[in-house]
Amino acid sequence: MTRVVVVDDHPVFRERLVTVLTDRGLDVVAEADSGEQALEAVALHAPDVVLMDLAMPGLGGVEATRRIAAEHPATAVLVVTMNDDDDTVFAALKAGARGYLVKESPAADIARAVESVARGETVLGARISGSVLAAAVGGTRIPAQPFPQLTAREREVLELVARGYDNARVSRHLGLSEKTVRNNVSVVLAKLPAATRAEAVAAARDAGLGD
Repeated sequence: MTRVVVVDDHPVFRERLVTVLTDRGLDVVAEADSGEQALEAVALHAPDVVLMDLAMPGLGGVEATRRIAAEHPATAVLVVTMNDDDDTVFAALKAGARGYLVKESPAADIARAVESVARGETVLGARISGSVLAAAVGGTRIPAQPFPQLTAREREVLELVARGYDNARVSRHLGLSEKTVRNNVSVVLAKLPAATRAEAVAAARDAGLGD
């Protein structure tokens, strides 16, 4: 069952999201009304997905997304917010969000998006896709994901290896067996390609992973 943290400073909308998700069989493990609470909830519950509002007092959603992406790469952030302007969309995606929807999106679309980003996919609502396409045509580009030959899981493993985690710690962090982690590391070395773990770490850090 996909485990979710819902972050929004508007209690009525937050309650609506919780209802939408639980009605569709998703497990809401925590709620938060600020970026600071979101970071605490993610550290405590290690959810699969965070539904993140952006406009909140204190630590905003973009910075909270950036920290979650850096510190908890196994957790996907799905932005659900009011704004759909290009600058806001690009800022959230650059921070590491894997999806972006506006709050008036149908309940079924939000639930499906949660499942999609949990599988490592990227989801942009119909209105967002149009904005992003228009900006791209105008010359603005979303930064490319490093190592596109890797799956989302392999990229997560590489991120943690680049941060100095050994296989046992990667195993605990991602909830995988050490054998699975070893297999993922071997595949990553083959795909990069890298002859050694140290070469893979160096390549990952050059690409901005493991900071």
